[in-house]
Amino acid sequence: MIPAELPVLPELRQFAVAGRERADAARNRAAILRAAERLVSAHGADAVTMDAVACAAGVGKGTLFRRFGDRPGLLRALLNDREGAFQEGFIRGPAPLGPGAPPAERLVAFGHHLLDLMEAQGDLLAAAESGSSGLRMRHSVYATYRAHVAGLLRLARPDADVDYLTDALLAPLAVEVVLFQRRELGLPLDRLKEGWRMLTTAALTDASGERPADQSAPRSASR
Repeated sequence: MIPAELPVLPELRQFAVAGRERADAARNRAAILRAAERLVSAHGADAVTMDAVACAAGVGKGTLFRRFGDRPGLLRALLNDREGAFQEGFIRGPAPLGPGAPPAERLVAFGHHLLDLMEAQGDLLAAAESGSSGLRMRHSVYATYRAHVAGLLRLARPDADVDYLTDALLAPLAVEVVLFQRRELGLPLDRLKEGWRMLTTAALTDASGERPADQSAPRSASR
């Protein structure tokens, strides 16, 4: 149950997923995704080309383009299950990721869970976000992340420039940044998580050096 003292974040809509399909169409889609998953498991995300998937799934390349639009669209479809579970978690799941914790705690949990997601499927995420400039930021997934982080910031720090801070906080959670830090710089995952905690703490600290007392921790019951 959400404590009465904690503000409630307006409910978000999850990213759009495919609607109902005919049974044969659903089977074909599942076969295509299984073929793509096998390629990822055997050879990595770079092996998932439209030609390779079409050949492995036994369908024409045109079928892939009609269903998924392009290679990033196909890769995004592979990510849907984990992405959907993550979004369900921060929209309606248990605290501290979901409702029931102070906004500052939820913001830290959001970043930590997203870093875990990138640890599990960073290469696939990077491949899905390749393509035209700004593809990641125009996608519905980023729009959902942005709305969630902005909502938490407005609750925790109503005096802040939320429009600016939202993108500034999401920038170090971009998959290319995380993979660079993990693989090129060799930073451990725990260090990235601690860095995210420090960054959010700084973002929620006002010019006087104080964090809003009512958001940094749950209030005790009034006497």
